[in-house]
Amino acid sequence: MLCVTIARTRHKHTIAEHSQVAELGAKLVEIRLDYIGRSIDLARLLKNRPTPVVVTCRRRDDGGRWERSEEERLMLLRSAIAMGVEYVDLEEDIASKIPRYGKTKRIVSMHNFEGTPNDLESIHSGLAKLDADIVKIAAQANSFRDTARMLNLMKSARVPTVGISMGEFGTPTRILAMRYGAPFTFCVFNSDRRVAPGQLSFDQMHNVFRAESITNDTRLYGVVADPVAHSYSPLIHNAAFLANNLNFRYVPFRVAPSDLEFFLDWCKAEKIGGLSVTIPHKQTILPMLSQAESAAQGIGACNTVVFSEDGMIGYNTDYRASMDCLTEAMTKITGKTEPFEKQSVLILGSGGVSRAIGYGLAQRRASITVTSRNKDAAGELAKHINGKTVPWDDRHSIEPRILVNGTPVGMFPEMDATPFQTKNLHGETLVFDTVYNPEQTLFIKGAKASQCPVITGLQMFVRQAAYQYRLFTGVEPPIDVMVKTLKKAISPINYQDLEEDEDESDSKVDM
Repeated sequence: MLCVTIARTRHKHTIAEHSQVAELGAKLVEIRLDYIGRSIDLARLLKNRPTPVVVTCRRRDDGGRWERSEEERLMLLRSAIAMGVEYVDLEEDIASKIPRYGKTKRIVSMHNFEGTPNDLESIHSGLAKLDADIVKIAAQANSFRDTARMLNLMKSARVPTVGISMGEFGTPTRILAMRYGAPFTFCVFNSDRRVAPGQLSFDQMHNVFRAESITNDTRLYGVVADPVAHSYSPLIHNAAFLANNLNFRYVPFRVAPSDLEFFLDWCKAEKIGGLSVTIPHKQTILPMLSQAESAAQGIGACNTVVFSEDGMIGYNTDYRASMDCLTEAMTKITGKTEPFEKQSVLILGSGGVSRAIGYGLAQRRASITVTSRNKDAAGELAKHINGKTVPWDDRHSIEPRILVNGTPVGMFPEMDATPFQTKNLHGETLVFDTVYNPEQTLFIKGAKASQCPVITGLQMFVRQAAYQYRLFTGVEPPIDVMVKTLKKAISPINYQDLEEDEDESDSKVDM
């Protein structure tokens, strides 16, 4: 069950939001009395309430906004119990001062906004002894190890426990709470109204992750990165799972490089089905795998891991997707079945995606030049693919047949930047931008203005995700669902025009 926290400053807004989230399907609401600015009228807030409620009044020391007297706060909580609210949240130091009454269930809670205590289990034991129906512990996660400890605490607890690891490292505790035994987990109406670090919106929890229906039978997948909150992979994979009626979920995992091996061991123990792998783990994960396909080994980077009886198997779907995109475009342009041999290529950037594309083009005997702000990384990549380099400031001196942007330049929110002055291009240059948000980058727009054929990052992103989907599930991916989901996410204002855009050659993804 999802508990939607409502933290508004006025009674009428609290009541209106409560009604709205109930209409959207919320079954439990937390009313934060400490956010209400005026004298609090409990009867008004609770009368004809459309869902059961948790009444909370949090002091500033506990992460709330209450600044009036402690006596008044305790009186409010006692009054809420007397009025028969379904749940009341009591901190450890006041739980013994407020006795049980009626049918109201007691949540005894502790919050730590600095980190996750080493004695988490003993703290839990102390809270449980305070006549708790539910124990709630919310602690800042500073690593994935903190998150793993919190999940284990919920799983092993004898008293129903809501364990929340706050912050981006702790996102899995919010999404997977019910799977690990929590009676409910918290979210907010929308992301602009977060009251704790890392809270997700009701829409994300209810519609993207479908957190309420995650059980022990649900197969888990995810993306591992550092950071990870920006990733759109959970959106498109979860939409695809739903479209194919699969009891699978895809979760974002933020993991620091120092914890990667620990995380992989955790994945094996928890029977995670597979992972998308992105910055900064694509290269460092390779020696940790049981085996890897030849392309991943040749590139020196892995962006997909499948867990099986044979161990952890690595793949590089960036390579497959980029080569598909380039082959289709160049075959159409040249009319040749082997369209890359001796074709001049300029690759901007030296990161993981540039390595994948460079490796693929080198295998197809293209003539490759690499340029990057990181001169050493550009040189290492050029040597790896038997290419050459030019200084970043000299990149416009090259007149390539194929121009690839493997940098993040032009990505949201820095959308006014471009990695290459496209006015220098001529109409025969194929321009490939791996940035997918926005799809129509300044780089792509400039290439179109110069009459160049283009490949957008959205095409590649969906293709590589579709390859991952096949590796994860053995099922054909619903490409149309994945494309529409991504387009709606990166350009919600223009989504109404999607049907008109679908016929444009640079927007279609066929497989």
